[in-house]
Order: sequence, then structure tokens, then C-alpha cells
Amino acid sequence: MIYQHRFADGSLVNLPMGKVVCVGRNYAEHARELNNPVPTEPLLFIKPATAVVDMAEPLVLPAGRGAVHYETEIAVLIGETLSGSVSDTEAQAAILGVGMALDLTLRELQDDLKSKAHPWERAKAFDGACPLSMFVRREQAGDLTALPVQLRVNGELRQDGSSADMLTPIVTLLRHIAPVFSLLPGDVVITGTPKGVGPLNSGDALSVSIPGLLSQVTHVV
Repeated sequence: MIYQHRFADGSLVNLPMGKVVCVGRNYAEHARELNNPVPTEPLLFIKPATAVVDMAEPLVLPAGRGAVHYETEIAVLIGETLSGSVSDTEAQAAILGVGMALDLTLRELQDDLKSKAHPWERAKAFDGACPLSMFVRREQAGDLTALPVQLRVNGELRQDGSSADMLTPIVTLLRHIAPVFSLLPGDVVITGTPKGVGPLNSGDALSVSIPGLLSQVTHVV
């Protein structure tokens, strides 16, 4: 099925799926749980549109490529072009919606790539590596500096974080990204994962939520 952005009321967003700009290690506790240094500025990488799938559909994991880890993230849908130096006001105005993402990661491959100082894309940007939920409209999302995010796997709470714990807040992230990668309407920024990441297994049932705002149930086939 071809992915299409949707709002939480089910209406289609009339924008193409662009790139996904990802932010690594934006929660200090997550960096520490993987024995990674805490970065002093945002660590950026990209997933192509081919990595994106609808989170409402069953998750299909790549076979024979080692452990696939979940990383639950707040996702920001871009509605206006951001390029070069932008203000907080311009960055805020460019946010069309807020949703959730799973940054699926081939962890063993990523560890091997990191040990060789190679790029991560083979472990992070494969087909299906970025399930996205529907989006709530920006005006419904409230304070972007205090958004909770949770993941339950088979009913067990695995990740429980808040945008308040981000090393670089959402609006500041957009201002940091725009001079490096121009953000276009339909692009998505996923903003880092809190601690508690781990492997997915066939048959797992997942519940991903921004409590009080948005929730999505999915499962691994």
C-alpha cells in the first residue's frame, strides 16, 4: 500500500511524502543506555520516502538481517518550506501536524557500521523502516515542549518519555535542520527516542501514543 499522510479525523493531507529527517540521541538517557556519547549538537540523518509505511498496517520486519529494534518518536509534519536561517516564529508556522513514528533499526548492523565509522542508512533507512501514525493538526497539539510519548509492547510499558526531556526542543530542531537540509511541505522530522528501546518479535502487539492526544495500535507479523 502506498503511504499517504492523514489527519487523525481520517482526512487526507494533500501533500506528497517527502524525506524523513531523523534526530539521533536527542534524549540523554537513550544515548547512555546504548553506551553512546551524549551529543553537543543534533545528530542528523535521513530516511527516504521508501522507508515510510502506515503504522496502522501490520509491521513486516526484514528477514535474516538480525534484531530489529523499536524506537518510538514524536513526528512533526512540515507544511511550509523552511530553508536557511529561520526564526522560531517561522519554524512554528511551518508545522502542519504532530504524530508518532517508529524508527526501526537493524541494531546489530548499526553497531557494525558504527564500529567502522560508516553511515547508518543500511540499518536505519531500509524499506518499511519508518512506520508513521496519523497526525493531529498543529493547533490541537498544545505545548510542543511538554508532549508525552509512550510505547507498550504486549501490554507492557516499554518507553515513557516527554519532549520536555529532549536535548534540543522541537522548534529549535527545525531551526537547526533548515540550513542543512531544506524542509519541504510533506517532509517529516522525527525527533529522537526516549530510553527503553529493544527488539521486536513476530506476534508482538504494539500500542504507540501521545497520551491524551493520539494513539495507534499495530502488530508485528
